[in-house]
Amino acid sequence: MSLRVLILAYDGVEALDFAGPFEVFTTASRVGQRMNPGAQAPFEVASVAATTSQPVQARAGLRLLADHDLAANPTADLLIVPGGVVDAPMASPATLRWIAGCAAGAQLAASVCTGVFLLAKSGVATREVVTTHWEDIADLREQFPSLDVRENERWVDSGRIVSSAGISAGIDMSLYLVERLAGRTLAERTARQMDYAWTSGNTPSA
Repeated sequence: MSLRVLILAYDGVEALDFAGPFEVFTTASRVGQRMNPGAQAPFEVASVAATTSQPVQARAGLRLLADHDLAANPTADLLIVPGGVVDAPMASPATLRWIAGCAAGAQLAASVCTGVFLLAKSGVATREVVTTHWEDIADLREQFPSLDVRENERWVDSGRIVSSAGISAGIDMSLYLVERLAGRTLAERTARQMDYAWTSGNTPSA
């Protein structure tokens, strides 16, 4: 049975924070089916946003149309919350409620970069070990002092919550999640298919 991966989109999202994990899990599905002809894809990947009636505009202007809106209350095995300019979703009770509800029913919740602020604001991350982009470490510690915020980490696995530093670290984390959920071989072959030099050990991000 395919694991359902949902990636949140919102106005101001960092394009590669969204697209990096999307590429990893969709590529892993193609590679997985190539490795096991006739088997189900290991992952089913979709996006969710406040609405599907108009595109989300990413931080640098790229537009994308989500597969599901929040009102449809889609569920996930793995929820991924990308970073970017998070002011609008941080101030949206509907978005925060959906994140909390989706994460409660998921096996894992993961964040890229400043996406961890949304996990914390929604009450999903409370006292876990987490990380974020190096520029946002101090702000995360100030806003959410109960979190154990780590510096110089590519990603941090706290069990049900996995968080990463910025952009390329989110791709490394996503490959790690492929390894955790579907095995090392698939993760390595996915990185190879992407021509991506995977930092498979959690080496410092800066």
